[in-house]
Amino acid sequence: MAGTGAGYDLSVTTFSPDGRVFQVEYAGKAVENGGTALAICCKDGVIFAVEKILLSKMLVPGTTKRIFPVSRNSGMAMAGLLADSRQIAARARSEAHQYTSSYDEEIPPGILADRLGLFVHAYTLYWSIRPFGCAALLGCVDKETKEPSLFSIEPQGMVYKYKGTASGKGKQAAKTEIEKLFATGGDDLTCEKALVQVARILHKVHDEKDRDFELEASWICPQSKYEFAAVPADVLSAAEAAAKAMIEAEDQDD
Repeated sequence: MAGTGAGYDLSVTTFSPDGRVFQVEYAGKAVENGGTALAICCKDGVIFAVEKILLSKMLVPGTTKRIFPVSRNSGMAMAGLLADSRQIAARARSEAHQYTSSYDEEIPPGILADRLGLFVHAYTLYWSIRPFGCAALLGCVDKETKEPSLFSIEPQGMVYKYKGTASGKGKQAAKTEIEKLFATGGDDLTCEKALVQVARILHKVHDEKDRDFELEASWICPQSKYEFAAVPADVLSAAEAAAKAMIEAEDQDD
């Protein structure tokens, strides 16, 4: 049987002779085919941003959202298949609600991330279902301590905790830019200042061969009273303009 998996990719329950599960790898490829999503833990909160590719000029601005609220103090940015992303977001809300109903307090970020990881991993174990073709960047700010945290949930169910990370088509280039940002004083970065930087990163890593994109951004920070909220349109537009000016200045220097 011809193909990349040579017959070992017909089921998610089948290992290849060298220990690979091709269906899970294909799910990772689906994530890489989507627009870039990134999130950064700042000094005063968490900021999310997504490169939302415009499939049609007739699309109403704000449609096909890729950043979702989970609870008052948490949210997630998604890369990969949008329909799968919505399912993960719905599961995250359900887990957060059930925990609050049982214990009368917000679910700790680490527990929520681990539960989502287990949920995603379960879809890699049975032949009758397929893996999720999306990756989630889950960000939370503790209601009492105001401490931010950021987790990445991968299609295979792995959970990683980051200061800042990216997923999607421009993942590697975006991660490099985020590392540079932290290497030059990123630990003192506020969400307000980071907004210009994430806009710059997404415009910089955008593939010119792709269609135009809409920048979607949300944050949990003092400006939103430490609750998950979309970045106001006027603030986002100003940040985009500043980001484009920075990119032009960098190009002139080169």
